[in-house]
Amino acid sequence: MKISTEKILTTHVGSMPRPQNVVDYLFAEDRGDVFDQQGYDDTMRQEVLNSAKNQTAAGVDIISDGEMSKISYATYIRHRLTGFEVGEVPRATPKDLDEFPEFRDKLASAGGTPKYNRPICRGPIAVKDLEPLKKDIENLKAAAQETGATEAFMNAASPGVVAVFQPNEYYKSDEGYLQALAEAMKLEYEMIVEAGLLLQIDCPDLAMGRHIKFRDIDDKAFVINADLQVEALNFALSEIPADRVRMHLCWGNYEGPHTHDIPLEKVLPTVMKAKPQAVLFESANPRHSWEWQVWAEANIPDDKILIPGVLDTTTNFVEHPQLVAERIIKFAGIVGRERVMAGSDCGFGTFAGFGAIHPSITWAKLRSMAEGARIASEQLW
Repeated sequence: MKISTEKILTTHVGSMPRPQNVVDYLFAEDRGDVFDQQGYDDTMRQEVLNSAKNQTAAGVDIISDGEMSKISYATYIRHRLTGFEVGEVPRATPKDLDEFPEFRDKLASAGGTPKYNRPICRGPIAVKDLEPLKKDIENLKAAAQETGATEAFMNAASPGVVAVFQPNEYYKSDEGYLQALAEAMKLEYEMIVEAGLLLQIDCPDLAMGRHIKFRDIDDKAFVINADLQVEALNFALSEIPADRVRMHLCWGNYEGPHTHDIPLEKVLPTVMKAKPQAVLFESANPRHSWEWQVWAEANIPDDKILIPGVLDTTTNFVEHPQLVAERIIKFAGIVGRERVMAGSDCGFGTFAGFGAIHPSITWAKLRSMAEGARIASEQLW
């Protein structure tokens, strides 16, 4: 993993806006429609390249494929693993939105919630199809080479995020479900790293899960569950060096009150037990920007790299480069300049066809991040 040896490197959480031709293909695939597979493959290849060009042009050093081929960060697994069926189950809403029902209902009526099929585990989980992963790897490697990116990473769902948000109707226990997912996802993780890419594990289960699936238990019980999820993740990463993996901690990429987000200090010890060397986390939005103070007081292992969000991914405000620089410098003061990169709070296209940030403003935000990193670098080197 590249580190900030001469300047503050820039990256982001992963997902980028998907153009309409990509969205149309992804929803056709999700519905099970017949579609032109060659056209699908050609479109994905070209749009990954276009996204990579936009990222590098905006000044991003460590790029992704924008999660172009995935309808969402976790539900894509039903096309790659056995055991999942599409079904109707009640969707739990975040506890903070339920506390403000008029606002919640306004969001829903205005199309403020994504629409996609929800996988339900109704059979044994195993690897079903590696071809989508192989194509994703090929597309990203080609795009990174053509654009001259410093480095490239590929997202993958954690066992915990699948277990927390995709209901289990097959395994007798949550632990059995989690272990089956860890065993199945292990191959995807290893293939990404073997291809020479960085692996990013997406872990909203370790924070957002608290006010959704685990909303009716206390914080202590939630942390016990989170520890199990980290154990499963570490098992799945057992053959991969820590310095080839990053992980993303998330309380939910939506504009809302967030009044029931579990405090960082309660989950940070669990997060620090996870194997990935780098941690990406929310640090720009109004609910979590103050938590740099928690990091300053935390026991952070000497080998960990921090990638704080310096861009809010729920607002179309473009952060001023001076604010970006200020945020970077705060974290450099905690762990040192070499162990900090600039990132985003979350993805810019968490769900295909749905996102709070207008596509053109995404690139403006990333340009501001790059300029802020340049300003911070001048002060730190």
